[in-house]
Amino acid sequence: MKIQVINGPNLNMLGIREPKIYGSASYADLEHYIAESAAELGAEICCFQSNHEGELVARIQQCHGKADAIIINAAAYTHTSVAILDALKAVALPAVEVHLSDVSAREMFRRHSYPAMACQTVIAGYGFASYRMAIKYLLENSSTQN
Repeated sequence: MKIQVINGPNLNMLGIREPKIYGSASYADLEHYIAESAAELGAEICCFQSNHEGELVARIQQCHGKADAIIINAAAYTHTSVAILDALKAVALPAVEVHLSDVSAREMFRRHSYPAMACQTVIAGYGFASYRMAIKYLLENSSTQN
């Protein structure tokens, strides 16, 4: 299974940004963790990160015909981006929304997710393990495995 991981704004600042919420590990550490998890679980992974909404939309669109599934952490765009929702709906691939923190236990505005409307499930609050759980979920629940 080919899974595209898409990470949104400020994830490139992991290890620097609010370490009490996001921890001290870097974005490079996250990519390494995702790659190791995918290899152990038997998935092919490609990671992408951008701070720009249009680049995230373009990457989702590029998944059409090239990826079997998407894992998305739209970060702050989770709560604001109908464009990301529409892109996910357009490609119609199995998708899982992930978050490092438990967004449901944070500020009220973080409790609404546009991408979740096009995702099979949301996994939040498990740190890096959220991504491993998403890979496992997609492998166990998608019929588009190669």
